[in-house]
Amino acid sequence: MSPVSPMPGASGTSGAPAHPYAVLAAQRLLPVLRNADADEAVRAAARLLAAGCRAVELTTSTPGWAGAVARTAGLADLHGRRAVIGVGTVTTAAQAAAALDAGAAFLVSPYPAPEVREVAGRRGAVFIEGGFTPAEIATAVRAAGAAKVFPAHVGGPRFVRSLRAVLPDAVLVPTGGIRPEEVPDWIAAGATAVGIGDGLPADPAELAALFADPAGGPGRGAPGEQGSAVQPTVRGAVGPAVQTVARAAAAPERRP
Repeated sequence: MSPVSPMPGASGTSGAPAHPYAVLAAQRLLPVLRNADADEAVRAAARLLAAGCRAVELTTSTPGWAGAVARTAGLADLHGRRAVIGVGTVTTAAQAAAALDAGAAFLVSPYPAPEVREVAGRRGAVFIEGGFTPAEIATAVRAAGAAKVFPAHVGGPRFVRSLRAVLPDAVLVPTGGIRPEEVPDWIAAGATAVGIGDGLPADPAELAALFADPAGGPGRGAPGEQGSAVQPTVRGAVGPAVQTVARAAAAPERRP
């Protein structure tokens, strides 16, 4: 696994390469979906993509998760950028292989997972390995340039600030017990992006605003990314976009 830099840019149309680290750095907020079944996961991912979100993390706790990944991996977001679909709670080699076979762009574990690390390294895949202690997080960063800080609420933003001081170039993704309105505090402390499992608004316009407003933390633009310029048009576009992306998600999978 190569470290975080250099890497392809995060912008581009559907089909253009985009490194997950660059997408996360631009998006700031990573939705983590734990749904009752695959159909519900696909619908939730479609709503997020239609709202301007590009990177979405599905999880192995959802029954039929691999099928949901396959159905969403080829979609595009509101701005025509290819979706970056990750799979979280990956703790075994079998799960890692199944996720990558389904089209996952990146893997995430909640804690150190050597089996997953081995599969990711062998297949050249992006793996954001979980850890809580500084040693666990540093080990993950040395392996792949990134780490999931979990459970993040235990240490709080000050813990991330301390980690950033000794890991200045790491991609740090704190996750666990964080609400959307708290994301700016975590970003200010040094988080690259923040994983959110609960609390995302159900209203399509509110959801779109969350990913379009750079002043609020999530969605803050990186070079080449669309930022506040998309905000005036996103409310009018989100309704038709939800229908378009939902239809594409429900269609039979077409793999290249």
